[in-house]
Amino acid sequence: MKMNLWEQNIRRVIPYVPGEQPKKERMIKLNTNENPYPPSPRVKELMEDTALYDRLRLYPDPAVTMLVEAIAARNDLSGDRVFAGVGSDDVLAMAFLTFFNSEKPVFFPDITYSFYDVWADLFRIPYERKELDPDFCIRPSDYYGENGGVIFPNPNAPTGVLLPLAEIRDILDHNRDVVVIVDEAYIDFGGISARSLLDEYENLLIVQTFSKSRSMAGMRIGYALGSSALIKALNDVKYSFNSYTMDLPSILWGTASVEDEAYFRETLGRIVETREWFKDQMKALGFHFPDSKANFIFASHESVPAVKIFEAAREQDIYVRYFNKPRIDNYLRITIGTREEMETFLEFLKNYLSRESFTGQS
Repeated sequence: MKMNLWEQNIRRVIPYVPGEQPKKERMIKLNTNENPYPPSPRVKELMEDTALYDRLRLYPDPAVTMLVEAIAARNDLSGDRVFAGVGSDDVLAMAFLTFFNSEKPVFFPDITYSFYDVWADLFRIPYERKELDPDFCIRPSDYYGENGGVIFPNPNAPTGVLLPLAEIRDILDHNRDVVVIVDEAYIDFGGISARSLLDEYENLLIVQTFSKSRSMAGMRIGYALGSSALIKALNDVKYSFNSYTMDLPSILWGTASVEDEAYFRETLGRIVETREWFKDQMKALGFHFPDSKANFIFASHESVPAVKIFEAAREQDIYVRYFNKPRIDNYLRITIGTREEMETFLEFLKNYLSRESFTGQS
């Protein structure tokens, strides 16, 4: 088919494919790593504040000052070292656009958050994928070579594997002339943040989100921590095309969430407790997986293909994530829901695996 002249100037990329978002009343949704518990009660109180209605006619604070200051205080930083964006995807995309402008390739793992190569292609950034070891671990020495920047999640996604702080330091020590981004979307569920390294490495940018541990995926709030120079550069790019990126409810409700540390710790504890219990139950059913420090596990069964389990669960309105990609096409990423949800999922697995075993023997 002949292409129109105007079509020849369209930028073409292979887009990121998010997890399925089914719209059903009764289902168990364990495919997008959402928090099974509601946001802080303080958020609910503000949602019922009728004074907010009148304020919506005004533009929000372009500097997101209230939320930035709350995040800064919690992290013992000054406000000029915090950048707030519309979800961590917005923050990360902004970081790619701002910091990865070399002709040298950006380094990131071969099995990782699949938006990285999408942004790189969109912004015409060269990149190299560094192969994880057989246990799905990052090898710091792979990131020693000349490059235009480094980015990796910690814990990694979709594997849940945590890179120790000493190994992050190793990567930073070998990359002092480029920006290194540590994507900490899941750090609150069992890892140690790289925040302690910020004063030592002015080229380190840490990105976190409200979507997972703070139960606010629907609000789209993300942020970055770094040196004042990095944060100023991000803001300069932001203000070059849209000053008002975050709406007023997000600013107010996000601030309320940050200030409710007790509730934050309580829900984290419940998720971690359920995760550790669920690991034991899954091992007993013949599954193996890396030791996850996120709010999910990345599991493969000893005899039943992952795609078959994925499809059978979906028929029962139980949704987990399946990736039809090299090296990981026999794994399922399973979000940690409530204890009741995980018990229902385990009951499904027991029944399904029993039938598969019987079928295989007959």
